[in-house]
Amino acid sequence: MPSPLLVTGGAGFIGSHTVQHLLELGEKIIVLGNLVYGHRDALDHDRVTLIEGGLNDADLLDRVFAEHQPEAVLHFAAFCYVGESVEQPLKYYRNNVAGPLTLLEAMARHSCSRFIFSSTCATYGNPVTMPMDESHPQNPVNPYGASKLMLERILADCDTAFGLKSVFLRYFNASGCDPEGRIGEDHDPETHLIPRILMAIRGDIDAITVFGTDYPTPDGTCIRDYIHVEDLIDAHVLCMNALAPSKKFVFNLGIGKGYSVREIIAATERVTGKKIKVIEGLLRHGDPPRLFADPGRTKRDLGWSAKITRIDEIVDSAWKWFSRHPDGYASHIVD
Repeated sequence: MPSPLLVTGGAGFIGSHTVQHLLELGEKIIVLGNLVYGHRDALDHDRVTLIEGGLNDADLLDRVFAEHQPEAVLHFAAFCYVGESVEQPLKYYRNNVAGPLTLLEAMARHSCSRFIFSSTCATYGNPVTMPMDESHPQNPVNPYGASKLMLERILADCDTAFGLKSVFLRYFNASGCDPEGRIGEDHDPETHLIPRILMAIRGDIDAITVFGTDYPTPDGTCIRDYIHVEDLIDAHVLCMNALAPSKKFVFNLGIGKGYSVREIIAATERVTGKKIKVIEGLLRHGDPPRLFADPGRTKRDLGWSAKITRIDEIVDSAWKWFSRHPDGYASHIVD
């Protein structure tokens, strides 16, 4: 019987979509998570072993590795609210750095040597050149990005020390949901742009605030690279299969172009057929006008490029989830 994969944070947004896809490929999955931000209902409990606990529990990790002997770890367990990281940096360093240290120690003890890391474009900080490729200087401007960069450095040192092979996947704006609406995005609080616009469409909030309308962009609002969660998953699977004992990888995951805030709002109104109230707010300090990836290396070295690049298609997949699950995983499904 093949060894399972250990997915940390597998009940969260990106983690749960990855678990679902891996199950469809016939993989055996162990999910480890404390469910602070994850959801039990995001998992197929008939096919997934869920172990509740934190990464800082060394005894628990030893039991997991001894009993299940996972062949690789896909690591999604992280706090990811930028503003909160500025207000509570120690919370982020403890969870995003100290917890994974305990996990890596357990991996070393149990000779598990493959690690796929959910990193972020926030490790780059403010753009020096656009589009941003993997050689762009890494100078994070908040503790969230700094915590991810610290773990990248730790993983590189673990390779030198005991042969741990890892992939750093630096996401741009993860978006969309399972196209069939089975699982989706359910954060509390919700800070991502597309879900918040859909909340305004549903009337959960009165309006959507556009922070800054005088950026040096075609419509005055900032531009970001929105990559569909299904494309993220495809890249993870390719990396898992490509990660050999002699290799390590760093890849940007983005579509290679950006959409402005106004374009996202317009796409949402087209998809839903509804208008929303928009409030024009002040520009937020530290928000660059443009952020989008150069995914050239990912295409050359991994054979991956995003398939879902039309913003209407990305929004539509999210709307399928939100319209059927108005209260997220607590909802009774609406048909």
